[in-house]
Amino acid sequence: MNACDLAIIGAGPAGMAAATEAANAGLSVILLDEQPAPGGQIYRAIETVPEERRKLLGSDYGKGLSIAQAFRASNATYIPEATVWNINPDLSIDYSLNGGSSQVSTRHLLIATGAVERPTPMPGWTLPGVTTAGALQILLKAHGGVGDDVVLVGSGPLLYLLAQQMIEAGSPPKAIIETIDRSRYLKAARYLPRALSALSYLRKGMAMMRQIRRAGVPRYTGARDIRIEGTQRAEAVRFSVHGKSHRIEATSVALHQGVVPNQQATRLLGCDHVWSESQRCFIPKLDAFFESSVENVFVAGDGAGIAGAYSAEIRGRIVALRVAQKLGDDKGTQIRALQKRLSRDEAIRPFLETLYAPSDEVMVPHDDVLVCRCEEVTAGAIREAVDLGAPGPNQIKSFLRSGMGPCQGRMCGLAVSSIIAERRKEDPQSIGYYRLRPPLKPLLLSELAQLEREPTRDEPL
Repeated sequence: MNACDLAIIGAGPAGMAAATEAANAGLSVILLDEQPAPGGQIYRAIETVPEERRKLLGSDYGKGLSIAQAFRASNATYIPEATVWNINPDLSIDYSLNGGSSQVSTRHLLIATGAVERPTPMPGWTLPGVTTAGALQILLKAHGGVGDDVVLVGSGPLLYLLAQQMIEAGSPPKAIIETIDRSRYLKAARYLPRALSALSYLRKGMAMMRQIRRAGVPRYTGARDIRIEGTQRAEAVRFSVHGKSHRIEATSVALHQGVVPNQQATRLLGCDHVWSESQRCFIPKLDAFFESSVENVFVAGDGAGIAGAYSAEIRGRIVALRVAQKLGDDKGTQIRALQKRLSRDEAIRPFLETLYAPSDEVMVPHDDVLVCRCEEVTAGAIREAVDLGAPGPNQIKSFLRSGMGPCQGRMCGLAVSSIIAERRKEDPQSIGYYRLRPPLKPLLLSELAQLEREPTRDEPL
């Protein structure tokens, strides 16, 4: 099949659920995914993980198995290990597979590429031994690997979940260093009544905290001036809490300040984006059915705004039903039922987003901190370029080459926009983001040369 009713990029909970729902509704579906098996990051290795490790990772992780099984049983065409490197305005998609390039065409596109961990530029964050918390969790899911000298640093529920899983695996973290302070709890308290309608999340959070306390894992809250020390690799984390200095030796440091939507594909297509003050990031502008400002282009999962795995699954189903509806199948009742479930599940978000907002030190790092790892550009160099007249990220890219490395700005884009906004005393919405061009991912010239154009979506299936 090289043309379809619905093409989906990403086999996480949103992509799998959408593919299953759409295929069951009789639509022709193609799902492209970079990984060798479905699951995305949240359900990585869900089909092959040993039973003992699946239990260790928790019941929420285990729920991914039924989603993957339903997807496998559907008639959706699944193309794993496919790297999408371009999406054309006519919704034809170019992707690399087995050293060559191919193309599919679609009437409707669902971008379900999920989220990326917010970059956490701070002194020492590029040293060997420093990873994101998500990367550490992927190591645990896919291979059962757990370090025995790990310090967790940052803010957000993932730190507690990872700590709990490490405790269950027999290698608890050495410490948790959190950037949230007491004032955050007061600010978040106003959203607690609404959050009570999603009580299960609060219960899970409290259970994790109790387990961390019972395991004797030290927690430091309100940490400031965090610095990872080391010469050849990470050796220790230094920080202060209420004016008192601390230093914890560690050869492995996992950083986390929440996750943000992966906006590379939506930016490439020219979808409108808005700055979310609560999530401190850009999110695509979407209607109630997750259709973007570009007709027939949808975004579901955490790429539509961070809401978690269960909401991602619901969003994917809503998109599938909406596409079926646009093709003439009445799905209004099912869509409304899913929207109600989604509203209940997302009730916890204002509370979490207020409590675990990223620290200012990460959003606008000090001058000597490296922001663009690919091109080794510091925050100070960006501020200097702004002072010389660079008004936005694209001009900074021209001045300093930030965002021109292998990651194409995925790691530095948000930090660059935030630094410019702070320097110019404007809001990030007015500053904007990098202009994205293909290829979205590094591509061999041989793969480009082998691209054979396929029929467009206007041609018959």
